[in-house]
Amino acid sequence: MEYVYAAMLLHKAGKSIDEAGVEGILKSAGVSFDAMKVKAMVASIKNINIDDAIAKAAVAPVAASGASAPAAKEEVPEVDTKKSEEEAAAGLGALFG
Repeated sequence: MEYVYAAMLLHKAGKSIDEAGVEGILKSAGVSFDAMKVKAMVASIKNINIDDAIAKAAVAPVAASGASAPAAKEEVPEVDTKKSEEEAAAGLGALFG
């Protein structure tokens, strides 16, 4: 995951996403990394439009949930906290005999 975060940071900064850049960020953060994984990640995202991928990822959860508008807020009944505290204390007392 840290490899992807480094790539996203480079993208946001307007820098090219290359092995040296990703490794530099990971080194700066004190993260140990596998150079082969960095190389594979950089190669796998070379032809991806990151802005489009982010836009699609942001829309997917909303579409999957089927929610088109925020749901009305349900009223939560009030709970008698005094009674709940007494019940909890009674339950704890049973633990210690």
